[in-house]
Amino acid sequence: MLTAFARAFKTPDLRKKLLFTLFVVVLYRIGTNVPIPGVDYKSVQECVDQASGNQGLFGLVNMFSGGALLQITVFALGIMPYITASIILQLLTVVIPRLEALKKEGQAGTAKITQYTRYLTVALAVLQGTGLVATARSGALFQGCTVASQIVPDRAIFTTIVMVVTMTAGTAVVMWLGELITDRGIGNGMSILMFISIAATFPSALWAIKKQGSLAGGWIEFGTVMLVGFVMVGLVVFVEQAQRRVPVQYAKRMIGRRSYGGTSTYIPLKVNQAGVIPVIFASSLLYIPALIVQFTNSTAGWATWVRSNLADTAAPAHIALYFFLIVFFAFFYVAISFNPEEVADNMKKYGGFIPGIRAGRPTAEYLSFVLNRITWPGSLYLGLIALVPTMALAGFGANQNFPFGGTSILIIVGVGLETVKQIESQLQQRNYEGFLR
Repeated sequence: MLTAFARAFKTPDLRKKLLFTLFVVVLYRIGTNVPIPGVDYKSVQECVDQASGNQGLFGLVNMFSGGALLQITVFALGIMPYITASIILQLLTVVIPRLEALKKEGQAGTAKITQYTRYLTVALAVLQGTGLVATARSGALFQGCTVASQIVPDRAIFTTIVMVVTMTAGTAVVMWLGELITDRGIGNGMSILMFISIAATFPSALWAIKKQGSLAGGWIEFGTVMLVGFVMVGLVVFVEQAQRRVPVQYAKRMIGRRSYGGTSTYIPLKVNQAGVIPVIFASSLLYIPALIVQFTNSTAGWATWVRSNLADTAAPAHIALYFFLIVFFAFFYVAISFNPEEVADNMKKYGGFIPGIRAGRPTAEYLSFVLNRITWPGSLYLGLIALVPTMALAGFGANQNFPFGGTSILIIVGVGLETVKQIESQLQQRNYEGFLR
């Protein structure tokens, strides 16, 4: 990986792309530290210090925003509205025929769907920004903080509107920066910004583990956590690279005097076909009841049960339900993102077949069988990785937002591998050494 980056900096056009990407990343990090109008910055910092290591229900969103959510900055919402909008439209593509037709139109249809994603992102940013401002005004953003109610001293409607508009504009700028990286930089812009947001929380989280430790000044705990982190990274890299290659043979066809086809290829089916999306879905679904209880302050029996079972990440009911939801959403997302019948029809149209399997419906059934078989270990792997911070690292004072947790490691490794692959492919296009290397 380091060799690929060194060779990229020696190539002039790739060096410009890398420097441009770095420049946009610096702008993004500056925006995550600029507070919005109407917020008492001193009170916010005091509450953040008191809530250090215990970010509560907003921990996942705060991680995706690089710590900007609890700081209530211009980029407080971060990339989450865009991620949510993209997932919603991806799910609606299966349900709404119009979106499915646009997806099949190629580049023009994809551009239209991207435009819809932008509109939905802005709408979600307004909704989430309003919820964040209302939560900050009520003091529920930092439970237990003595000055939580003083974070927004001015309760006027104009101040509230300005705060919501500022955060919505910040989300639009983040979306624009991500698209700039995609067009003029290296890698997928949204993924790069997500990578930077998560990586930015690593130093403070690791130092908090060291300060909470008691063995050799905390260095024993720090070293153990680092070792566990490296083992997890190695495991995630191994599984993310694993795939089942289904062989495909294309028959020869005579068109005029020329012969086409006769080649052999394969369909790569990844063990973790769903990526990190099942973990995000499961986390979001489990947060909804806890958020309702937090906002309503209900003392009913169901609210007490939610507080003791769903809101507590160490409760057996929370662990079991979290694991079950991850497995369920892994199968659900794979089912809607990979259509075996469509793949079988395309193969049949171009004269392709799987050796030993008849073209058409038998091919679709075979692909479904293979996909179900490899999704089981992939879903179980996701569930175990997501539960590592709760089960294995509880002794070090870590929580679900621990830097080497499942969600953060899956995103970090996935984006890192994809970016390195893009750099290597562009290097190969510009300087192919072949057998001389």
